[in-house]
Amino acid sequence: MSVAAMNFTLPEDLNAKMPPERRGVRRDHVRMMVLNKQSGATVHSVFFQLDQYLKKGDLIILNGSRTVPAVLKGFWEQGNNSKEVEIRLAHRKSANIWEALVVEETLQIGATIRFTPSLTATITHAHPEAPFVTLDFNLCCSDLYNEIYQIGQPVRYEYIEQPWDLDYYQTVFATEPGSVEMPSAGRAFSWEMLFRLQKKGVNIAFIQLHTGLSYLLDDKWHLGPRENYEEYHVPEETVKAIDKAKQEGGRIIAVGTTVVRTLETVADEVGKLCSQTGWTNLYIHADTKLKVVDGLITGLHEPEASHLDLLTAFVDQKLLYNAYQEAINRKYLWHEFGDMNLIL
Repeated sequence: MSVAAMNFTLPEDLNAKMPPERRGVRRDHVRMMVLNKQSGATVHSVFFQLDQYLKKGDLIILNGSRTVPAVLKGFWEQGNNSKEVEIRLAHRKSANIWEALVVEETLQIGATIRFTPSLTATITHAHPEAPFVTLDFNLCCSDLYNEIYQIGQPVRYEYIEQPWDLDYYQTVFATEPGSVEMPSAGRAFSWEMLFRLQKKGVNIAFIQLHTGLSYLLDDKWHLGPRENYEEYHVPEETVKAIDKAKQEGGRIIAVGTTVVRTLETVADEVGKLCSQTGWTNLYIHADTKLKVVDGLITGLHEPEASHLDLLTAFVDQKLLYNAYQEAINRKYLWHEFGDMNLIL
């Protein structure tokens, strides 16, 4: 199946241009379309009522990665001259090394960018046939993050008409910084919702996948799923929680495509998991046999997005297309500040 098979027309007014809180809607009260993956039947609800569609013993897996304000502005220093330059962090490679996109400038290996009096970065690799350079920062770990959080801005897409504070790009449960684009499927959760789910007997566990930069600003570059390597960590307690849920007949519900990619990467041929840290470029599509995940909580994805291919591993492409047309007709809102889709 080609990505083009899931092409559709998304009206401009269905792009969520502001956080729901700024529209007078609590983050956990966005709309939710519940899609039956066997029949394609839909139910229209509110995300706060998620517990009504889950049962005791089900296990929700959340991505605990915290969003980094990845848009940084600094000065490219050449002798006695300097020029303002914007860079966008793309992937963290180590404690002080990042891949990054340089916006509207061509910088050579050895070029130094000064962001603050105490923070600089040197370009150590540049590839004419790839969009990213490698930046070696003079700081690392918490010292580097402290600087980035002071000066950076979150990545903003073309349909977002004004900048929003970084807090709007965080999930309430995020811990470890590393994602440059928000793992947005978890955004609608509130602590109140999580407590309600636990009270019902729905269990919760975490993985981490640090999302990379997909919005490259220039049509010259396009990174497919197999070219997009992202760092993940699956802790031992999550492996044990998944094993226990499956043994007791519970369903594994991934919150976001990042969680699906992570768990299906870690699973062996029979679906057995072990605690791992690594990088994944797993491409999931209609012919992929899912070994771990039974259901998915996700947002609504734009036409031709590779995320739509991943959704067809859960539900037939024609049923998914019909559900998306229904969501359009019912004026659901798209993207990271939009409404939700539960596939079970």
